[in-house]
Amino acid sequence: MKKFFKWAGIALIAFIFIGTFVFLYQKSQPKETTYEINTVEVKDIEKTTIITGKIEPRDEVSIKPQISGIITALYKEAGEMVKKDEVIAKVKVIPDMSSLSSAENRVKLAEISLKQAQTDFDRMKNLYTEKVVSAEDYEKAEVTLKNAKAEMANAKDALNIVREGISLSNAQMSTTLIRSTIDGLVLDVPVKVGNSVILSNSFNDGTTIATVANMQDLIFRGKIDETEVGRIVEGMPVQITVGAIQDLKLGATLEYISPKGVEENGANQFEIKAAIQLPEGVKIRSGYSANAEIVLEKATKAICVPEASLEFKGDSTFVYVLTDSSSEQKFERQQVTTGISDGIHIEVKKGLKVGSKVRGIEIIDKE
Repeated sequence: MKKFFKWAGIALIAFIFIGTFVFLYQKSQPKETTYEINTVEVKDIEKTTIITGKIEPRDEVSIKPQISGIITALYKEAGEMVKKDEVIAKVKVIPDMSSLSSAENRVKLAEISLKQAQTDFDRMKNLYTEKVVSAEDYEKAEVTLKNAKAEMANAKDALNIVREGISLSNAQMSTTLIRSTIDGLVLDVPVKVGNSVILSNSFNDGTTIATVANMQDLIFRGKIDETEVGRIVEGMPVQITVGAIQDLKLGATLEYISPKGVEENGANQFEIKAAIQLPEGVKIRSGYSANAEIVLEKATKAICVPEASLEFKGDSTFVYVLTDSSSEQKFERQQVTTGISDGIHIEVKKGLKVGSKVRGIEIIDKE
């Protein structure tokens, strides 16, 4: 019995040894390399560039007050439509004490002048009735009275403008009522009731009451690298893809290319603008991120192959044409002349015929 187990152990060890040897021998044998086979075909190829940027209105207007004061009412909110000359807010004037004092003094002087002119006119009228003075003297007194009345009205109007910001003669065009200067959408109202606001002058930009824009006149604004800016021209068609809206593509026309580049991250970038053709019923928000696709080159009905089929060596380009598709693939190296590429397929201008089979990438055996 012991002899049986001894021989059985020897047999098992021999089997393991032989199996390992066979396995290692098979692994050491060279495997036949198999490649994908690509067919030379006719396609339309476009070389494009993608530019990142955002969508914004062509004209975005900041509405500022014509006087300094405090916001007492807001009649519009962000997101609402507004017409030209429609009131957006109302401002209560905080009068300057020096200007107020001057306006009050002007009214007092006008009152004195008017009182004196009225007295002189009444006296002159009685004398003219009694034919003591000439008609010329009477008319001069009448003109003086009219001038005094006009000055009184102007003085009161000026006082009311300083005190209230409203002209008595034209209250409808009051500077306390902040009006939109264009038709459009209210994008932002950065103030609240009770906020102080100042008018724009040579020392500051003034307080923005609201921002209004025409959202039917939109542009795409982005930047293109200096390696590609020389291949685009104004008037080229542009396709805009909006990231926030799926499956929406907008047509546009390139209308501006900056003549001066700006260095960003070590590369020169040139600003571009494209006018968007907005379809009826489509609403786009200001500031949406978007991509612009511009076709730089195009080849129609071009003979092409997958770019992975090419071999580059120096200034020459080669493909491997299939000559035998039996159990062992056989290829012949062929020099070709290439054209434009879309990153997947490349145009072959010379060296291949439609329908030819060329070597592709190597098929990896995962077993």
